[in-house]
Amino acid sequence: MDKTTHPHDQSILQRIHERPRRYLKEWLHVPAHIHHVAHRMSNPPIDRPQSRKEFQQLLHCLEVPEEHTEIRDKFGFGVRTWGNGDRILIVWEAHTEYYSYQVWHIPKDKTSRLEFGPLALPDYTFPFCPLGIRVNALDIIICPKSHVAMDEIGSLIPGPNVYGSRVFEEDIAVVTSFTPDTDRRERYLIFTASSETLLAQVSRVVDSVVAIENYYHLVLLPFEAFSRAIDQVHQFEQRLLYQRTVITEQLEASTPEKLQKWLTVLTQDSLQVSRIAESMRYRLSGTFPFDRMVQGNLKALQERPFPPFRMLSDYVTGRTVGVVDGYLQLLRRIDALVNDFDGASSVIRARVDLYLQEQNLKLLVSMDKTTRGQAILQRTVESLSVIVITYYLSGLGSYVLKALEKLGWLADATVAMAVFVPVAAVISFAVMVVGRKVISKHMSAVP
Repeated sequence: MDKTTHPHDQSILQRIHERPRRYLKEWLHVPAHIHHVAHRMSNPPIDRPQSRKEFQQLLHCLEVPEEHTEIRDKFGFGVRTWGNGDRILIVWEAHTEYYSYQVWHIPKDKTSRLEFGPLALPDYTFPFCPLGIRVNALDIIICPKSHVAMDEIGSLIPGPNVYGSRVFEEDIAVVTSFTPDTDRRERYLIFTASSETLLAQVSRVVDSVVAIENYYHLVLLPFEAFSRAIDQVHQFEQRLLYQRTVITEQLEASTPEKLQKWLTVLTQDSLQVSRIAESMRYRLSGTFPFDRMVQGNLKALQERPFPPFRMLSDYVTGRTVGVVDGYLQLLRRIDALVNDFDGASSVIRARVDLYLQEQNLKLLVSMDKTTRGQAILQRTVESLSVIVITYYLSGLGSYVLKALEKLGWLADATVAMAVFVPVAAVISFAVMVVGRKVISKHMSAVP
């Protein structure tokens, strides 16, 4: 065996990834009738494992043998052969934001003519409705060209306009109208004159068609919410323009109450716009890579004209062109609106700060005057206290001096009293100074 093809030279992850695909190719054949449906997950981390359990339940309901079943974390399939020899192949895939089912009906009789609508299997029904929002549903028939008459295409595929292209530089034609039928499925007819070519490319063609349909619908899925957000943003823009005009005209003469009212209204409007912004960012976050995937898959189809029909890319591009740019423009408008609300609120807050500073300055001036008055009053009281203490000490001293005069210990009490008054004043002043120092010391020691 050549070393380049030896299985042990491949990485484990590569072998795990390729193994289910190789098994699938063994089961695929043409003609085939395919039902495809994709559902968007509202909470992918929770819904993705749930969809896997749902797929296991589907295999159980359809009685698919375990030996013909392969289930991975995000991919699985099961194959069952019906009693009449027809084969049914169910494929499940979980992606970043959506998951999908493909149910293939591969008839045993390769010359049988397949028709759009329900799968022509005895007693077959899809047993439940998948969870999540339905993104799209396809009804695909793959058959040799001998089974398709060109004049019948218009009657097989509903809708006012039919689109078609030749793909992959082969003679493979893909025809659709992009219009849902009564079962809400878009019909696709894939055919070519060479069964071998069709069989070799069937998986590639179906994967490309399904990817284009899934991602182009995912790009358009939030369009209604986008339209509502456009109207809401326009209303807030007009509202902010009016508010800014009023604020500009009345700001100089505004009162604190009016400033508070303006600030409250602007804050409430800003919160509502922020809520719209977060909602739209969540809804639109995936549309930008989805649009690139659509364009990439259209390019990979290598389309060529298939007269008399317009090419598939004409329709898809016509539906999606400018949509993502519109989404981006909306997000820019919302961001600008949030910044404008913040700017208007900042002007009012600056005015409030200036008003508070002015009031604080007035308060400080008033407090300074009060403090000075208190200091003068305190000094006056202290001076009067010295006089009062001196008066009382002089009175007390007079009694003592008069008593000494009567006892004969003092010659003249009046002269002694005159001399004692300055002494009493000095003692009073000393008591006042010492008392002030003691009080200051105790006040500084208090935490």
